[in-house]
Amino acid sequence: MSLDQVTAEIAQTAARMVVEEGLEWGAAKHRAVRQLGLPARSALPDNEQLEDAVREYIALFCADTQPQELLALRELALVWMERMAQFRPYIAGAVWRGTATRQSDIYLQLFCDDPKSAEIALINNHVNYEPSTVTGFHGQNVEALSIHAFCKPLHEEVGVHLMIYDHDDMRGAMRPDSRGQSQRGDAQALRKRMQDDLKASQAAEADHD
Repeated sequence: MSLDQVTAEIAQTAARMVVEEGLEWGAAKHRAVRQLGLPARSALPDNEQLEDAVREYIALFCADTQPQELLALRELALVWMERMAQFRPYIAGAVWRGTATRQSDIYLQLFCDDPKSAEIALINNHVNYEPSTVTGFHGQNVEALSIHAFCKPLHEEVGVHLMIYDHDDMRGAMRPDSRGQSQRGDAQALRKRMQDDLKASQAAEADHD
């Protein structure tokens, strides 16, 4: 197989793990390499190639269920964005990009004047959370506050991760990716995506009829 074919096979295998198991992209790529019996130092697909593979997998195997699951997650994300509105929440990841399934977690990025203020707000509202340190979008360590939130349409709990950024980190945060796609959006932008998806599905139903 050529290098391009190997990379594509890694992307397809990793995409299945992302969709079916909710694996993080990096972990899915490395597990795919092991599962395919490839050398540990094999060239990995980039995130754009993996996202394309995820969309193809969803279209092939989850087209009947994924739109409703995505909508349920986006509605839950909006609830938490409204609750944390004072901290300028932005949504990123699969729920924002439209590739989320019921296995996906919700990732919200908060831009705070005081890094402890969001944590204090959760404590004051008696919200249980687990703190951890993760890698932020600039490559730096950022604090994450992880919550288990019940999603009524899915009848299960969903992980909601609040990533705590400094207000100054907003600079450059809205820069698009290499394809010109926005990497995060505020509540208004998320509502627009939901409206656009609804119009597209209604148009598709009308064509089908």
